[in-house]
Amino acid sequence: MNGAQGVVPVNSAGEATIDVDGPDMRGAAIVGATRLYAIVGDPVAQVRSPGVYTEAFARARHNAVLIPALVRADRFDETIRGLMALGNLDGLLVTAPYKARMVPFAARLSARASIVGAVNALRREPDGSWSGDMFDGVGFVAAARRIAPLAGRRALLFGCGGAGAAIAAGLAADGVAGLTLVDPDATRAQRLATELARHYPQCEVRAGRGGHDEPGHDVVVNASTVGMRDGDPLPGEPGPIDARCLVGDVVLRPAGSPTALVARALAAGARVVTGQDMHAGQREAILDFFAPALAAGTSSTRKQEAG
Repeated sequence: MNGAQGVVPVNSAGEATIDVDGPDMRGAAIVGATRLYAIVGDPVAQVRSPGVYTEAFARARHNAVLIPALVRADRFDETIRGLMALGNLDGLLVTAPYKARMVPFAARLSARASIVGAVNALRREPDGSWSGDMFDGVGFVAAARRIAPLAGRRALLFGCGGAGAAIAAGLAADGVAGLTLVDPDATRAQRLATELARHYPQCEVRAGRGGHDEPGHDVVVNASTVGMRDGDPLPGEPGPIDARCLVGDVVLRPAGSPTALVARALAAGARVVTGQDMHAGQREAILDFFAPALAAGTSSTRKQEAG
């Protein structure tokens, strides 16, 4: 490392600190008693969660940090078991492509995680076991509601993996009248459609191809990984998009470099929910989910410091 990029702030005791702006806030020292959280995925270079959640922990006076954990698919099980075996690791966030693959590592699942068969957050319980929940749908729906009501709309969703399944369930629960699911794996799309139709009979759910063959959608969502790389095409043909449409894309892109779907939506004057919007929408819910573990970790830290 060269220059300022390799410099870590320290306090007078030589402990690394986390800078948090705001009145009456001081840098939180990273010490031996600091509790750990991690976000696992591949890739993780694009994630913003480490800074966002570490700052949130510091503002709430929890001595905890969240770190990125790059986990390769061929060593997934052993890596996750190793992480979960760490005595000072209290929680995990999960990003693509592992939201479904993490399910067996949770001893308990929330109802929505059970429905979609995926998790994006896990917390350690006092007995050492792990509980899992899924917040992608919560985040997307919360962000979308701030723009326009969803009830009665007809939605087209690309990508039926963990995030897509959660968003699909969130849309159905929030009252969309129709939902078309599109995925390269047609069997996966049909399986999800069947499961959602069973839980949300008021919503017409079907697996389809999307695009001009199925007109009439006024909500279009990309929940696939298409768009992560520069030059990626559309995730599929979305059909007509105009100013009456609400378009969402879970992919996190740098400012000024939208995905192809978001670029088309903006050009058409449509209202847009970005990946950043979705993650902001679920942040408070995830912090609430982590709250019991954070409280226990803070209590443990204070006891160690007092001793």
